[in-house]
Amino acid sequence: MRVLTLNACGIRASEKKGLFKWLRKQKSDCICLQEVRAQDSQIQDEKYSLHGYDRHMSVADKKGYSGVAIYSKNNVIRVKDKIGSDKFDREGRFIEVEYDNCYVSSVYFPSGSSGDERQKQKYIFMNIFEKYLKKAKSRTKPSIICGDWNIVHKEIDIKNWKSNQKNSGCLPKERAWLDKIFDDLGYIDTFRVVNKKPDNYTWWSNRGKAWDNNVGWRIDYQVLSPGNKAKVTNAKIYKKERFSDHSPLIINYEL
Repeated sequence: MRVLTLNACGIRASEKKGLFKWLRKQKSDCICLQEVRAQDSQIQDEKYSLHGYDRHMSVADKKGYSGVAIYSKNNVIRVKDKIGSDKFDREGRFIEVEYDNCYVSSVYFPSGSSGDERQKQKYIFMNIFEKYLKKAKSRTKPSIICGDWNIVHKEIDIKNWKSNQKNSGCLPKERAWLDKIFDDLGYIDTFRVVNKKPDNYTWWSNRGKAWDNNVGWRIDYQVLSPGNKAKVTNAKIYKKERFSDHSPLIINYEL
């Protein structure tokens, strides 16, 4: 099973940069997008469709904000578009599909970079999402949680480690939370199963020459439920083309 995830930073903007032409060549079974910034009614044009795929979305009440989507090639048993918080459900931050052999979700964590209040909201979301992860852990089928988690885990996952210790996305409290998810709950950072090399990032600031100098952060994940490490067969961050300020993360699984 081939799963692709990308923060599109606006699905309409990324389409203009060639995203859908590229997606049609990828042979992915499931495509997870975050920060789509569009209502379903705004992307009915054929250029936003993928032949053979069904699109499932959770959109924000506020137009042009947040929103997640899953394009699914395989038959879906069930779709869940709520995480259990009215506030965050109205922001379109989570959607999950169930297949015969697994669950796949697309999640978009809040950013705390704009100030203390947004960071506070980010911590609230993290606590809510932890409850979801604890429940998902007991499922009989594997769960693949894709998306922009807006947190780096370790020093290897960010170019400028020391200078970002007080910045949202690299705060000690955030990284300690990821420690809990990976070490205590046993979830698997699939990219690191097959690639333990530095300088592999998924997001670059638009300021300066971050992209040109590969001054990036690895904040996009495909996280797999415990006990399924052997099912991860290949991982790739695609950087030959740019569709947003993030790059697509592609993982292959034996499911």
